[in-house]
Amino acid sequence: MLAVVCPGQGAQAPGMLSPWLEMPSVAERIARYSDAAGLDLAAHGTTSDADTIRDTAVAQPLLVATALATARELLGNAASEGNTAPAVAAGHSVGEFAAAALAGVFSDTDAMLLVSVRAKAMAGAAAASEPTSMAAVLGGDPNEVLATLARFGLTPANVNGGGQVVAAGAREAIARLLAEPPAKSRVIELQVAGAFHTAFMKPAVATLSAAAAGIAVGDPMSILLSNADGSPVASGTRALDLMVAQVANPVRWDLCQQRMLDVGVTAMIEAAPGGVLTGLAKRSMPGIPCVALKTPADLSAARDLMETHS
Repeated sequence: MLAVVCPGQGAQAPGMLSPWLEMPSVAERIARYSDAAGLDLAAHGTTSDADTIRDTAVAQPLLVATALATARELLGNAASEGNTAPAVAAGHSVGEFAAAALAGVFSDTDAMLLVSVRAKAMAGAAAASEPTSMAAVLGGDPNEVLATLARFGLTPANVNGGGQVVAAGAREAIARLLAEPPAKSRVIELQVAGAFHTAFMKPAVATLSAAAAGIAVGDPMSILLSNADGSPVASGTRALDLMVAQVANPVRWDLCQQRMLDVGVTAMIEAAPGGVLTGLAKRSMPGIPCVALKTPADLSAARDLMETHS
């Protein structure tokens, strides 16, 4: 059984769309997604620098567009557009919107519309709050890591498995974590605009919820896993509700990976810009073959894997 997964914020890199836009079908999709998002995604994916694409309002639409365009190239057009849906679909954070579109919950265009609203609302919530930040905690005893975060008033915003937890909260608390890391751990502050997936993002939830009310949804044609707890979501309405709420709640990618194993996933393909989630899978899903789509040259290996494990 094959899973297709879509990466989240932080996976972007300057020029990541350049080789893909040489394919007319991908270029056409990116143009369509740009219209929906109100951004020149082709420019941001080719010539914009790292600081520009780090901006939440740019990064999120760019990531979802890249994942959708490359996954469509692999799968054919999604179920909602008369194409093939993957057996299992999941996305990390904003990647959930690409995964849900691949599963047929809503159209690609509606995914881009929602992500554009989400990105602007999260950037606005971050700007309106007290100074906040995020930091990756690598290694250490899991219980001690969580206890340390609780002591500093931080939220485990992303529990990614493989000994990786991303803490989020007030910048002062992140500074304390950097100064007093849990034993046998390494803490790296992330270059982000705010404390995503925490209570600081609650204003963005209301904004995204209002936008989501106008979106037509269908039930997933794939096993669609939720970031909330890794559970499959059978209802399109429920899937969208969970994605809206997830803005202010932790991402449990560790549970998504465990659920993939539980439902019988035997191979995984990560849509572009691939690499982060396949890297986590190597530690948390040992023995499961993975292909990360980074350039069109990876499509051949991905199609071979898809043919073997579909």
